[in-house]
Amino acid sequence: MAFIDLARSRYSERRFSQTPIEPEKIGLILEAGRVAPTARNRQPQRILVVQSPEGLEKIDRCTDCRFGAPAVLVLAYDMTVASRHPDVVDFGVVDTSIVATHMMLQASELGVHSCWVGLIDPSELRRQFSVPSDFRIIGVMPLGYPSERSHPASLHARRHDASELFFRESYGR
Repeated sequence: MAFIDLARSRYSERRFSQTPIEPEKIGLILEAGRVAPTARNRQPQRILVVQSPEGLEKIDRCTDCRFGAPAVLVLAYDMTVASRHPDVVDFGVVDTSIVATHMMLQASELGVHSCWVGLIDPSELRRQFSVPSDFRIIGVMPLGYPSERSHPASLHARRHDASELFFRESYGR
């Protein structure tokens, strides 16, 4: 599949089946995150893979948005490693977002669906999984195969016109 077709067809899954994800597919998804670019190649991302029944119960204490997924990635970064620029941004958030996007798209290529979830309780995640205090948690990503009832949300195909989003050389309208 061409990349643009993959990008267009991928949607946030909210109805997962209970079918486990094969270990080799989890490995490829994680590898896509490992090779993602990061600011100054600092690689601050720290991704917790949760698949055990006990771990998934802990995830359910931290978010209502697991959607029955058989695996969840906790997306975090090491604040002591991340690059920063006072006038721009904390690149740890950017880097981890790039890493997550690489993993999300690799998963999609493998037929594994995902959903970026920001509705979490970071303090509870930290407590449940003993996440170090110098790791900033920015989200979770449920992963799994779609259920028989799976379909894109009604807003999935709604996109602004390119002329509203992209400008050439100047920002004038």
